[in-house]
Amino acid sequence: MWCIPTVGAAFVASMEAILELYEKKYDPAHPQVCLDEKSKQLLGQTRPPEGVQPGQAAREDYEYQRNGTVNLFVMVEPKAGYRHVVVTERRTDQDYAQAIKWLVDQGYPEAEYIDVVQDNLNTHKAASLYETFEPQEARRILRKVRFHFTPKHASWLNMAEIEIGAFETECLKRRIGDKAELIKQVTAVEASRNARRATIKWQFTNEMARGKLHRLYPVIDTQSNVV
Repeated sequence: MWCIPTVGAAFVASMEAILELYEKKYDPAHPQVCLDEKSKQLLGQTRPPEGVQPGQAAREDYEYQRNGTVNLFVMVEPKAGYRHVVVTERRTDQDYAQAIKWLVDQGYPEAEYIDVVQDNLNTHKAASLYETFEPQEARRILRKVRFHFTPKHASWLNMAEIEIGAFETECLKRRIGDKAELIKQVTAVEASRNARRATIKWQFTNEMARGKLHRLYPVIDTQSNVV
């Protein structure tokens, strides 16, 4: 169930802009990429787990070893069924800037520009690129991206969350002890989903929002607007 504690005209304006973007037809020259981040705690085994036995699932000891936390940048193009995940030690401005650079130079080098949907995390800003690269390089990268921000308290509008859910089901819920093993498992899931072009079909539109979420919209006093 969606929980939206803060609403108003600003919320609605941002929501409708995102929904309108999602309604556009697929255009390889202007790919739509949803970006989000996911932290993953690395937990090592204190004892070797027991493998699968006839009539018994694999088992692992309840004790574990904490090996720190890493960050995952999840980037997905829902209409094309393409995704890429970058695992980093932290989630700094520089890590974010490198992820955007990857989108421009390696993910979509032939695109005219990339529509990037993301939330309002403090590192998700154009300034992060200027804090990471020389001005001419930052400007070069930013010319190829257009940022679209989901409203605050509305992460459900970012389809990257759906993709993260798929990765959680396939590997992230498991106990993984180190970064190298995490990258191995995430890469395998990424390759599998890309090979079968697993798309995300978004069906919620502005028309539906105006009906189902009408309570979020400002009430307009039509009488006061009469000249």
